[in-house]
Parts: sequence; C-alpha cells; structure tokens
Amino acid sequence: MPIISKRGELMPPSPIRKLVAYAEAAKKRGIKVYHLNIGQPDITTPEGFWNAVQNAHLKVLEYSHSAGNESYRRKLTEYYAKHHIELTHEQILVTTGGSEAIRFAFMACLNPGDEVIIPEPFYANYNSFAIEAGVKIVPITTYLENDFALPDAATFARLITPKTKAILINNPSNPTGKLYSKQELEALQELVIAHDLYLFADEVYKEFCYDGKTFFSVLQLPALSNHVVMVDSVSKRYSACGARIGAFITRNKDVYAAALKFAQARLSPPTLEQIGSEACIDTPDSYFEEVIGAYVSRRNLVVDALRKIPGVKCPQASGAFYLTVQLPITDSDHFCQWILESFDYKGATVMLAPATGFYATQGLGKKEVRIAYVLNESDLHQAIECLQAALEKYPHKTN
Repeated sequence: MPIISKRGELMPPSPIRKLVAYAEAAKKRGIKVYHLNIGQPDITTPEGFWNAVQNAHLKVLEYSHSAGNESYRRKLTEYYAKHHIELTHEQILVTTGGSEAIRFAFMACLNPGDEVIIPEPFYANYNSFAIEAGVKIVPITTYLENDFALPDAATFARLITPKTKAILINNPSNPTGKLYSKQELEALQELVIAHDLYLFADEVYKEFCYDGKTFFSVLQLPALSNHVVMVDSVSKRYSACGARIGAFITRNKDVYAAALKFAQARLSPPTLEQIGSEACIDTPDSYFEEVIGAYVSRRNLVVDALRKIPGVKCPQASGAFYLTVQLPITDSDHFCQWILESFDYKGATVMLAPATGFYATQGLGKKEVRIAYVLNESDLHQAIECLQAALEKYPHKTN
C-alpha cells in the first residue's frame, strides 16, 4: 500500500476545526453548541456586496486576471489611501483569501530550510503553510502574564541565524487580540534592515482596534519598501469569510513578479467575489463604527465574566476579536474535547479552540484556550455561564 508524504504526516490538524466531529455529535444528541472556537462573525455582510453580485449580469463566468480584476485593484488603492498607505494597483495581487497570500509570501521569498521568526502564540495555520513551503518556524514566545507584549529587538536578534530570512507578525493578533504600536514596529524595522530580512505582516484585523488605540501599518515605514509583504483579506473586515478574497501587497517588484507566477499557476481568484468585494470598498464608515461598538461591548462582557471565574486568567485585548485565556486545567486538548463529549449545562455546551495548536514550542498552551467573541451578547453570556459550570465539574482541574 502506498504511503503518504512526509508533508502529509507533518501537517497538523487545525485546533480550530479538529473537534468539529464532537460538536456535530453533541448537536445530534440535542445539545446546543456555542461556537467560540472560530472567527466566524455573525455581523451582516454589507448590502453592497450582495447588490453587486446579484446585479453583475454576466453571461459567462470568466477567469479574471491572475493578479485579480484591475478595477478591484485600483479601487483598493483608494481604500489604502484612506489609511495613509500609498500604493499603485500594480503592487496589489488579489488572492484566494489571506491564506493564499501567506503561502505566496513563503514560496516567493523563502527557500526550503530557511527560517522565519514568528511571535507565538500565532495563527495556527502558519504552521501548515510553513510545512507546505519546507520552511522552519522559529518561535519567539510571548506571555499571558504581560498581555502577550511583543519582545524587544534584542530578544529577536538572539534568534537570528544565517538561515533566518524573515519575520512574520500578525497585527492585531489572532489569537491574542494584541495590537502592536508604531514604536514596536519601528524597532523591528531597524532589525530587518540590519539583517536584510523580509517582514511579513498579516494585517487582516486592522479595522478592529479598541480603547482609542490606532493601527499603524508596516507599509507606513518607508525604509522597508523592499522588505515588506503585507497580507490582507475581506473575510473579517466585511464579515465575508466565505468570499475567500485576500490580497498580497508589496512594493518590491521582484517579489511581486515571483508571486504573480504562483498566482498564474492557480489561474485566478474568484470572479463574483471580487465584484462583491470591490463594491464593499464604498461601505460607509457608519458600518464600521457600529461593528466596532458591538465588538467592544462583546469583549467587555466576556472579559468581565471570565475574570469572575475562579482560576481563570484573562488579559485585555486591544484588537481583533479573540482572547487567549488561561483556565484552571492541565490539558486544553482534553478539556475542549470533554466539554463537547461529556458535558452540558441547561442543554448546552461550548466549543473552544485549545491553544496548543497556536504554539510552535511543544508543551505550551496546555492551560490555555482561544475564545472568539463573535456571537451576540445573549449567547456570549450563556456560553461563559456554561464554561464556568464546566470548569466546576471538570475532573482534571487544577487548584
């Protein structure tokens, strides 16, 4: 019998989705499952998206340009200009979700065996993309005790070897909700230039910054023009996760040309979804004001409720819509399966993402889970009440 590839063996299951079978089984038993495991907002997708798709009046659903529709890329330059980022449409490559943009960055800029430094915990699929590209992730650990603050440049520098070719940051962070400041990014800038590295920046949550804090993009650092690849997506910005439209953005002409060849190999990004995403750029600011207000309220509800549960440690989040939380448990993978398989409270249970899958360092995240506060406030209240009841009953909790 043929054997699977080494890549197939090494590819980790998603900590976000690997417990789906247990959630489905719970639902078949009549248990309501509150999904706090995945960043699927319940926010309504802008009406402009649906109107544009419904009124496209296409007779043939054609391939688009491999870099994406020129009209959409030109429209995107207007969007970024509003965020004080000056680009041309020839510096934007439309991708099939932000995930493909990260793949293109790894494949275009890195060779097998190269190293990329990433603050952990990080978006779990970075592990998968690195395995696909034959790239080694070198984690730099951040800690719940100091709100997952970005380590200083000297700490990054100690991890740089001759094989180091890039640093990857996610700002604001999934899974921690941490927002990095302009000063922190400027410190990274000096390091990137000194060691001639790439800086990959996953900025898909840039809209979601709270408590008066403002977002600063790596594309606003002019000295890094030839070093930066920025990744973006409409999934969270417009609550359009299923559209699978992202962007690979760089001012480095050679990197862009290399990425375009990978884009040509997959032919083109989705056509209808580009039409809808282009229309979304005209979404009024009032839409985002309402959405951000909803997330702040949800965050406050969840943080306040979690901090009242004995043994739970919950830092504040400044952006995105995630929290990485420490629970009084010893094995988050076991707990997240147990709560679906063996527990319910008033006919309901909670699906969480064990944090082990968001670390590259073995053994970390065993007491942590990621919570996505993407449900309405009533459901969030019920979900946290359910979680508290589960922790009281769980047989393997710590003191």
